[in-house]
Amino acid sequence: MTPESAAIRIVDLHKRFGDLVVLDGVSMDIPKGRTTTILGPSGTGKSVLLKHIVGLLRPDSGQVWVGDVDMAVASERQKLQVRKRFGMMFQGGALFEDLTAGENVSFPLRYHTRMTEAQRRERANEKLALVELPDVYDRPTSALSGGMRKRVALARAIVLEPEVVLFDEPNSGLDPLTSTTIDELIVRMKERLGITFVIITHDIVQAVAVSDQIGMLWKGHLVAYAETPAFVDSEVEIVRQFMARNLHR
Repeated sequence: MTPESAAIRIVDLHKRFGDLVVLDGVSMDIPKGRTTTILGPSGTGKSVLLKHIVGLLRPDSGQVWVGDVDMAVASERQKLQVRKRFGMMFQGGALFEDLTAGENVSFPLRYHTRMTEAQRRERANEKLALVELPDVYDRPTSALSGGMRKRVALARAIVLEPEVVLFDEPNSGLDPLTSTTIDELIVRMKERLGITFVIITHDIVQAVAVSDQIGMLWKGHLVAYAETPAFVDSEVEIVRQFMARNLHR
């Protein structure tokens, strides 16, 4: 992969907290316009890696390139500019309970654009339709099912039309049927929008269903990183064990 084809380049990333080594020389290129999933059990550094990508953590050493900006050494002003290119779907959805579905989606537009209220509503309705939730703008957030809440969270993540969307455990708390629905939606969204998707999860079923390529973190190391069919056939022992445990639960 050439630097020009990578949305994000991570180079020899190291991070520790006291005596705990969390990332130990992680390097990977995340390609533009594709879905990359970073797998691993809880506590293996997935969320820490995500925080480095958006510049919420500074590494002990290494580089995190988003375009031509190294987030490892960028100023706060530079990092704020880069973050405008990201959308984020949080693990719990992080919706505001006192707002309607549509108000949740349009919330970023209020603070990051000069759109009128009518324009914000039009854009929010457009994104809600994309996640297959038309006509819910005025629906109270508290009245939404778990799957609908995830869709609203996804609509909010794309409302500013970012270059990259980061997903933190998108199927957390969902039943298997709803999880499958969300997986199918993620695939359709990537195909329609051409956005770079980066997912962190411990859910191997979801990873295989939605990803163009999969990486696995284990004890601070990227032990495997390949296109999905090659990853599934990986000869790396810890990958095989992880997949066997999680696919047969």
